[in-house]
Amino acid sequence: MTHGIFVIKRSGEKQLINLNKINQILNWSKSGLNNISVAKIESSSHIQLYNNITTAQINDIIIKTAANLISTEAPDYQYVAARLSVFQLRKKAYKNFTPPPLYKHVHKLVTLKKYDSMLLKKYTPKEFFIMNSFIHHERDMSFSYAAVKQLEGKYLIQNRITGTIYESAQFLYILIAACLFAKYPQETRLSYIHRFYDAISTFKISLPTPIMAGVRTPTRQFSSCVLIDCADNLNSINATTSSIVKYISQRAGIGINAGQIRAAGSSIRDGEAFHTGSIPFYKHFQTAVKCCSQGGIRGGAATIFYPIWHFEVENLLVLKNNRGIEDNRVRHMDYAVQINKLMYQRMLSGEHITLFDPSDTPKLYNAFFTDQKEFNKLYIEHEKQENIKKKSIKALDLFVLLMHERTSTGRIYIQNIDHCNSHGSFNPKLAPIKQSNLCLEITLPTKPLDNIYDENGEIALCTLSAFNLGAIKNLSDLEDLADLSVRALDEILEYQQYPILAAKKSALSRRSLGIGVINFAYYLAKHNVRYSDGSANNLTHKTFEAIQYYLIKASCALAKERGVCTLFHQTNYFLGKLPIDTYKKYIDDICDEPLHLDWQSLREDVKKYGLRNSALSAIMPSETSSQISNSTNGIEPPRGFVSVKVSKDGMLRQVVPSYNELKQQYELLWDMPNNEGYLQIAGIIQKFTDQSISVNTNYNPERFENEKIPMRQLLYDILIAYKLGLKTLYYQNIHDGSKDNHTFIFSTSANDHCESGSCAI
Repeated sequence: MTHGIFVIKRSGEKQLINLNKINQILNWSKSGLNNISVAKIESSSHIQLYNNITTAQINDIIIKTAANLISTEAPDYQYVAARLSVFQLRKKAYKNFTPPPLYKHVHKLVTLKKYDSMLLKKYTPKEFFIMNSFIHHERDMSFSYAAVKQLEGKYLIQNRITGTIYESAQFLYILIAACLFAKYPQETRLSYIHRFYDAISTFKISLPTPIMAGVRTPTRQFSSCVLIDCADNLNSINATTSSIVKYISQRAGIGINAGQIRAAGSSIRDGEAFHTGSIPFYKHFQTAVKCCSQGGIRGGAATIFYPIWHFEVENLLVLKNNRGIEDNRVRHMDYAVQINKLMYQRMLSGEHITLFDPSDTPKLYNAFFTDQKEFNKLYIEHEKQENIKKKSIKALDLFVLLMHERTSTGRIYIQNIDHCNSHGSFNPKLAPIKQSNLCLEITLPTKPLDNIYDENGEIALCTLSAFNLGAIKNLSDLEDLADLSVRALDEILEYQQYPILAAKKSALSRRSLGIGVINFAYYLAKHNVRYSDGSANNLTHKTFEAIQYYLIKASCALAKERGVCTLFHQTNYFLGKLPIDTYKKYIDDICDEPLHLDWQSLREDVKKYGLRNSALSAIMPSETSSQISNSTNGIEPPRGFVSVKVSKDGMLRQVVPSYNELKQQYELLWDMPNNEGYLQIAGIIQKFTDQSISVNTNYNPERFENEKIPMRQLLYDILIAYKLGLKTLYYQNIHDGSKDNHTFIFSTSANDHCESGSCAI
C-alpha cells in the first residue's frame, strides 16, 4: 500500500506521494523503445517505497529497478534507466529538466571557477546565442545507463565532496568544441564548433577521458600517454622519478624505458662500489607511480620497458610474479620486453641468447633501436669478446620463461622493437623509437633527461581520439571526421599546459596525434563478417586504408595552412615514405584487397607541403569512451553480449549495439577457435597505422587437452604476430571457465583494463 506515504521534495516540502507523476515519468522514459513494461518497473519500485522518502530516493529506486531489468531479451531498459538518470541529473544541476541558455550557464560556472575564464574573453554573448542554437539537448536521450553513470562519475563537472553537479552532457560537448576552436578566425570558428559538436555529440568521434573531463575547466593537461626514457645515471633516474610524479598527479598513464640501467654487480666509480642493479630503481619508480592516488579514487599506472638480452632479464621477467618476497618483486607496475628478429631466430634455431649489461655495451644498446644490421654485427662481436661481462642462456628456455610469466600474470607485454623502427612515422637514424606507453599503442621518440629542467631531453606525449566505425555510413564520411579530429587535437597541443619543458618541446615540435577506432566488432557484425575465418580481412583493409589516407590528407592540408611541425625532417614522411611502403609484405598473402585511394597524389602533396603532425594513428584500448557511445571496445571482440560493471552505483549492464538484429552476426571472444584470425586483422590494421596497436592474445583452456594451454601454441602466436608485422602485444587474457559466454562481469574500482583509467580513451 502506498496511498498513505509522504514524500519530501528537494525544497524540503512534505506531501503525499503522487503515483500518477511517477507513471508519467516512466511512460516518458519508454517513448520509442521496445519491450518495456512500465507496470513491471512500478511493481518492483513500490515494494521499496516508505514513509518520508525523498524524491531523490524515489528516483534512485526506479532507476535501479529499470537498470536491473536490462538483459538480452529486453536491452532497451538500458535507455529507460539512462533517461531517468538524465532526468535526475538535470534536476540536480538546474533545479528543473530544461537546461538554461548557454551564456547564462557559462557565466555562472566561470564565476564559480568551474569553467575556464577564457570562454567569456574569447566569445561574445551573441556568439554564445548562436552556439546555443547548435545544441541538441535531446541527444542526452541516446545514452545508455552505463554511459550516463560514466559521465556522472568521471566527466561532468561536480563537487565530489558535496555531490553537486554543475552541467549536463550537451554543455560538455559544445564547450569542448568552443575551447578547442577558440583561436580560429571569427569568420570560420563557429562553423568548426558546430561541426565538431555534432560529431562528438552523435558519437562519430570519441574523445579520451582527459579531454572529456578537463577541456572547459581551468585544468589544462589532456595528453593520455606519457613516454619517459631513463639513462643509466642518478641524475636521469631522479629526473625520471620527478617526471612520473608530475604526470601521475594529472592522471596520465606512464611508459618508462628503463632498459639502460646497469645490472647488479656492475662497477661504479672505477670499482669503488658495485651497482645494486635495476630492481631497486624499479621499486623507486613504483613508489613514484603510486604516490598520487587522486584521494584514493584511482592509483597511477606505468609500464616499464627493457630488452630481452639485458643481463638481469631472468630476474626482471618474474617481477610481477606472486611467488617470491617483496625484496625481489615489483608487482604494482606492468612490464614490456623488447625483442628483435635476431632473438626470435636464436629461439627457432635452438641456439642461445647471450645476455649483456647495457652499461658495458652502450653501442650495442644504441644500435638495438637505430640499426638492426649494426646490432647483429656488434652482438656477435661482443659474444666473442672474453673481457666483457656476459652469460648465455638457451633461447628457448628464455622465451618459455617469458611466455610463462605473460600467461600467469597477463601483464608482461611484448614490443617488437625492430618493427617499431622499420615501419612507422620516424627515421630511426634521427628519431629512434625506444619504447611504448602504458598500453602499448604509442611509439614516439624519447631522450633521457639529465634533470627535470633539461631542454635536451625529450618526453613524448600523445593526444588521442577515435572514430566510431559503427556510426559511419560510408568510408567517405571519414574524410570530414579526419579533418575535424586532426584540427581539434592539433589545437589541444596549443591549448594545454605542460608541467615539464622536455614534454612541451617534444609535443610542439613533433605534434604527434594518436587517432584510432572504437566499435569495430559492431562494424564487422553489421557487415556480416567475422574475426576468425578471414572474411573480415578485405573490409578491414579498405577501412583502415581510408582512415590513414584521410588522416594524412587532413594533416597535409593543415600543414599547407599553418606550417609543418618543426621536426618533420626526422620523419619517414619527409622522405616520401608512407605506411604503405614499409609494412610486412606477408600481409599480401592473407589479404588480396588492392589500394583504392590515390596514394601517389597524396605522396606528392606530402613531399610538397609536409605534414602538420609527425604521427597520426594509434589503435588504443577504449574502455570508458566505448561505454559513453554504447560501442564495443576498440578493435576487440566482445566477451559477452552483456557486460556488467560492478560500481558504486550497483551493477551497470550494457548490451552490445543492435543485439536483437545482429546477435547471430557477432563473434564472441571465447567462441573464437584461436588467435590467428584476430592477429591477421591486427596485422592488416598495422599496415596502415603509423604508431602501434593494443593487441591482446586470448586463450580458452577448454579448447586444449587437459585444459592446459600448450607452450608451443603460445610461442606460435607471438611468432605469427611478428611475421604479420605487429609492433606490440598487450594483455594475455585467459578465460576463467565461466559457462555463460553471454554475460561478462568485471570490476571497475578504477578501470578494469588500467588501474588509473588513463590508458582508456
